[in-house]
Amino acid sequence: MLSRVAVVADDEIEAVIGEIRAACRGDRIVFVSGNFNIIHPGHLRLLNFAAECGDMLVVGVNDDSPPNTILPAELRLEGIRSIGVVDYALLLRVPPEDFIARLKPAVVVKGKEHEARHNVEREVVQGYGGRLLFSSGDVRFSSLDLLRQELQEPAVTSFNKPIDFVHRHGFELRDLVSLVDSFSKLRVVVVGDLIVDEYITCDPLGMSQEDATIVVLPLNQDRFMGGASCVAAHANAMGAHVDFFCVTGSDEVAQFARKKLQSQNLNFDFLEDPSRPTTLKQRFRANNKTLLRVSHLRQHDIGADLMTALVAKITAALENANVLMFSDFNYGCLPQPLVDQLRKHCIERGIMMTADSQASSQFGDVSRFKCTNVLTPTEYEARLAMRDSQSGLAVLAERLRQEAKADHVVVTLAKEGVLIQSWDHSIGTSITDRIPAFNTSPKDVTGAGDSLFTCVSLALAAGADIWRSAYLGSVAAALQVSRVGNQPITRDSLVAELGP
Repeated sequence: MLSRVAVVADDEIEAVIGEIRAACRGDRIVFVSGNFNIIHPGHLRLLNFAAECGDMLVVGVNDDSPPNTILPAELRLEGIRSIGVVDYALLLRVPPEDFIARLKPAVVVKGKEHEARHNVEREVVQGYGGRLLFSSGDVRFSSLDLLRQELQEPAVTSFNKPIDFVHRHGFELRDLVSLVDSFSKLRVVVVGDLIVDEYITCDPLGMSQEDATIVVLPLNQDRFMGGASCVAAHANAMGAHVDFFCVTGSDEVAQFARKKLQSQNLNFDFLEDPSRPTTLKQRFRANNKTLLRVSHLRQHDIGADLMTALVAKITAALENANVLMFSDFNYGCLPQPLVDQLRKHCIERGIMMTADSQASSQFGDVSRFKCTNVLTPTEYEARLAMRDSQSGLAVLAERLRQEAKADHVVVTLAKEGVLIQSWDHSIGTSITDRIPAFNTSPKDVTGAGDSLFTCVSLALAAGADIWRSAYLGSVAAALQVSRVGNQPITRDSLVAELGP
């Protein structure tokens, strides 16, 4: 949405038209007007149809003078503003045909019920060579407000948080609130693969009659920051001071990432590699299910010059840092020589390190991140690293902990929660415990591991033990999977879920 204005006089009309034309992404402006008393599916069908007829959809909402207006004009305008396909909404205080004559949109769209009636706009539109179309749009429609609710709103206070784990390890939920508040004192450095996740919400049309192909109608498109960028965004939203380093291509996806991170007031440094595109993962979804994922990426290691530059920038940022977080997706941003140099630097200066290395294929070895305070692999990633498909989880986790020389390993188990393997220095032995999943009806599991990894890392850096840290990380993961898209978990949402 670009702007909302009240059109009251000729000089203001010209200013509005100038703004619309300056913002138009192409030559075809589409105009729709009406009372829009209560937004209903018919309006959504009409506006979706109109948006597909050109490059920019402008909607005029009539003021309170027409006899059929029920709600105040500002409320009706607010309803139109909330619809994602509308690029520019304005309050009309002049007849629509007068505004059309000045704007000269390529297409004017009216509802099908007006086709057999006299339309004062017709002569105006034909006069400058435009088109007047009548349609209620396709019979399928999407309530964009409902889509955005699915994408953004978590179901807070609906999780099952086990109290027996809390009692077993001697803390209370209110202790975790003060722990979250202490995140604001932390300085965090995050390095890893930047990913942009794109969700295309579709209406399923059925099966093609020509071949066995699923046919869908795209309705809405949303982008979210993913990968290491989401880890950095989580830490930032939870209150920590964050410096984020990554490698991108020189493309539109990188530009989107820059703008998104700037809007979150996140400190970041993108090093460009012309040999790779910025990683983009597209998910086509219908009826709350992902139908298809398409990944646009390259997986080769960054070059020696780029690695040297990245190490120099990161080591400078580590001077005042509490923790270095490796967020590895095995797309080439973290080659082993870079990891080794940063590990040596952190060990010499007593800086905590944590690591998460995701592997969706046969690539990836989380054990290569040696001497970290915590690793947070999935069961598959742990088995891949240990080349072990048979051992029990506790045995597997302990083998990984010893191989990586890590203090703790938190194995994420999807709907079964997490397993925690920790070395207790006071008694000289390892301890195993489990936390069940708090949210057993997830909307989208994307980003669950990122949110848990971030929260566990911050809690440990703030001085908490692994049990408090893992429990708080489980709360963050439950919040994450309660909505679609990898979005930052905020300090307030964590505290709200922990209760008063």
